[in-house]
Amino acid sequence: MNITEHNANGVVYLTADGFRAAGGVAHGFSTRLGGVSEGIYASLNLGLNRGDDPAAVEENFRRFCAAVGTNVHSLAFSRQVHGDTVRTITAADAGKGLDSPVDYEADALITDVPGVALTVFTADCLPILLYDPVRRVAGAVHAGWRGTALGVVTRAVDRMVDCYGCERLDILAAIGPGISKCCFETHEDVPNAMTEAMGAAALPYIQVLPSGKFRLDLKGLNVRRLESAGLTQEHIAVSDDCTACLPEKYWSHRVTRGERGSQAAMIALV
Repeated sequence: MNITEHNANGVVYLTADGFRAAGGVAHGFSTRLGGVSEGIYASLNLGLNRGDDPAAVEENFRRFCAAVGTNVHSLAFSRQVHGDTVRTITAADAGKGLDSPVDYEADALITDVPGVALTVFTADCLPILLYDPVRRVAGAVHAGWRGTALGVVTRAVDRMVDCYGCERLDILAAIGPGISKCCFETHEDVPNAMTEAMGAAALPYIQVLPSGKFRLDLKGLNVRRLESAGLTQEHIAVSDDCTACLPEKYWSHRVTRGERGSQAAMIALV
């Protein structure tokens, strides 16, 4: 399964081929291209809490939703806290984010309600979208290194199975643009968290540098998490794009030292 780039009226975004082939779902991973924000937020900033003009962010959402085929008034956000809480989204949550306040914390959202667009935000962390075309269930996950160590994507898959009766072999996953191994250099706390959580399974994704620092393959670790949750390799798509390598295309928290906008990943059953 591959990731493909699209351009709709200047809005550049990515989709997973397998999701599109299965049908019944609208989804996309945003870039920073195609919006109206200015300065450090130029141009498609979708982060409401970054300091950008709220009117510009709302217009950016209108453009992104039009490009991917979702309803701007049916978005469901969450307060992301780098944890492993999975929130089951109902029709009552539609609009929480742009139209009304978010009253819960979660780093993964799942739903079987058509029309509600699950939305997560990133700028180096990984956005991961999940879709079961058989049971008609969608999920959106925010996985930084803490969430990866906690197994947030595994918990999301488990909840799809427990709450909605999904079969693991039916679930498709797409890992969007995020910081790649080439740029994710860390101290020992990050690899230690991975090996404590995953044991020897984490070791192929950790590189020791001559400096004594480490490089981590966050995408590879989450693929491993998904496979251990029961997904097949053919059902997992991974974007090659590194947010830190491509500052003209994406925001990177590391590259900008936090002075930035945000990408969004969105999925809605249609």
